[in-house]
Amino acid sequence: MPDVRPSHTPGSTRACAHPSPDSGTRDDSTPTPPTASPHFDALPANADGAEVWAALGAAGLLTSAYRGGDVRAGVDPHGLAGLLAAADARWSIPATLSASVQLATALPVLATGTGPVVERALRRTLTGRATLALAATDTTAGTDLTALRTEAALDDDSVHVTGGKEWIANTTTAEAFLVLARHRPGRHFTSFSWVLVPADAPGVTVRPAPSALYASSGAGHVTFEAVRLGRDHLVGRVGMGLPLFARHIAVERLAGALWGVALCRRVLATTRRRLADRAHGDATLWDLPHIRQRFAACLVRVQELKALADRFGPSVSLHHDPRASATLKAAAGTTVPYVLGECAQLWGAAGFADGGIQEIRAQAALFGIGGGATEVVLDTLAEGADQILAELAHPGPLPVEPTGRGTPA
Repeated sequence: MPDVRPSHTPGSTRACAHPSPDSGTRDDSTPTPPTASPHFDALPANADGAEVWAALGAAGLLTSAYRGGDVRAGVDPHGLAGLLAAADARWSIPATLSASVQLATALPVLATGTGPVVERALRRTLTGRATLALAATDTTAGTDLTALRTEAALDDDSVHVTGGKEWIANTTTAEAFLVLARHRPGRHFTSFSWVLVPADAPGVTVRPAPSALYASSGAGHVTFEAVRLGRDHLVGRVGMGLPLFARHIAVERLAGALWGVALCRRVLATTRRRLADRAHGDATLWDLPHIRQRFAACLVRVQELKALADRFGPSVSLHHDPRASATLKAAAGTTVPYVLGECAQLWGAAGFADGGIQEIRAQAALFGIGGGATEVVLDTLAEGADQILAELAHPGPLPVEPTGRGTPA
């Protein structure tokens, strides 16, 4: 999901981004964090992304998103799904986005680097003591990274970063920015590299994005004016910026699908209870056939998304399969807005309350934009249409049910 903070601003007590208990959007039956922790008990529902990240780190849960607890071993789909579901159950969409971008993309990209600078940043971020911002989206169109204008001029012992990034999650809270910049002219994929830029380095200027919907994700813009750093701030091999991004944006798309399932399930569960409790004539709204059918259609869509995530999770997390990740992104980008739109309609006027389903619906529109717009990934899938159709002609074997006699039915 693209780098973009809840309706809670610094110093504010307003919590529009996350549902209030009486707004009908909070579901007490949703998953709880994997481990009981006083850090969660003390953190309010309107906590911002940096506070959520610190709580997850203090509880020792951030490494559960990776195989064997090692970020360099890659993402564990089950661990990542559990962590995102737990965050979604307690905090806002923007706060969960703040964590998702770091877990799925920023930390794995950072982990491709070596040396004291990178290791210190990894250690501080994985323990929740620091927040890391993935600064890929430039002042140009986010889907055209080869046109980005942020530059990293290299010499024998230093890197000079100049340019700007817009609509980046964690901008206002980050200790460092993981910046995708061009080190030589041209659109060739080898013309870009990653640079770890401390937020307090001379020449770095941060400003919040004008967005109440995403303030809690730390969304903002950052400019770099001839920021001079040592070459030890380069992350990974020079010229591998775009290939690394392509690999790890695949995992961010998987994270979006996993989170989309958790979010839709939570909203559907609460909507189901409201419909069953809402009187209509001598019965309830839930007893109306057309209401039940609309709800059931949502259940089908969420089950489809979960089935895709279960099927493609291993190929994306282990092999960074671009076609599988595009499928997941397209499915999440259409399923989440559909389900939340239907639920918003079923809530009626009550959905417009502060922190209600209409606000959540607006925030969830990001599923169709972040990590590559739905139209872009659909085009990617269209290019592979022949291969996809060929694979559909050879389905895997159906499960065999035992007959009780020790032989297949």
